[in-house]
Amino acid sequence: MKAPIRLAVFLSGSGTTLQNLLDRIADGRLAARVVLAVSNRAGARGLKRAEQAGVRTAVVERTTGTSLEAFSDKLFGLCREAQVDLVCMAGFLQLICIPDDFQLRVMNIHPALIPAFCGKGFYGHRVHEAVLEYGVKISGCTVHFADNQYDHGPIILQRPVPVLDDDTPDTLAARVFEQECEAYPEAIRLFAAGRLRVEGRRVRVLPATAGPATALANASG
Repeated sequence: MKAPIRLAVFLSGSGTTLQNLLDRIADGRLAARVVLAVSNRAGARGLKRAEQAGVRTAVVERTTGTSLEAFSDKLFGLCREAQVDLVCMAGFLQLICIPDDFQLRVMNIHPALIPAFCGKGFYGHRVHEAVLEYGVKISGCTVHFADNQYDHGPIILQRPVPVLDDDTPDTLAARVFEQECEAYPEAIRLFAAGRLRVEGRRVRVLPATAGPATALANASG
């Protein structure tokens, strides 16, 4: 993509991942533009961050009786209006139904090494608490293409961190977030450069010489 990639960010909370993307765009480390921020919670602090950066915001709540399909249609209708190239889920605590025209155009970041400590109910500090309780020695973060299940789509990047003997959920979360701040922008850059190829559940990172003609292809059939 010659022009900066146009991003929508879906969030439910404080918007720290959104802020990381905005900061990297501002200092030139990420050639992108956040054109839309959407939350399912009207009071989400992330919306304030977006507004302060001059980003269009919207609230789409899934109220009682609203189907998953209708909820998702509203979300992606906004994305179409904003001519979004890629949707970045950033702590968006709602399942969505991805329409055909956004298949492999929605990414998510999860604060653990999928397929461990992931799925419904595993978010935020709940993930880090579970990691410490289980006693694993390595955790990390995962960027993946989203599908219609929680934390399930093909994995793009993973970054590990050690789990230390004296870790608390807060200290582990901080160490994982440092890696999230690197991994998500990198995945976006690879997508924008047409360097990701999906083959079944595997995502291949193509050489830097590969151009848009070899961009996203889903070989799963």
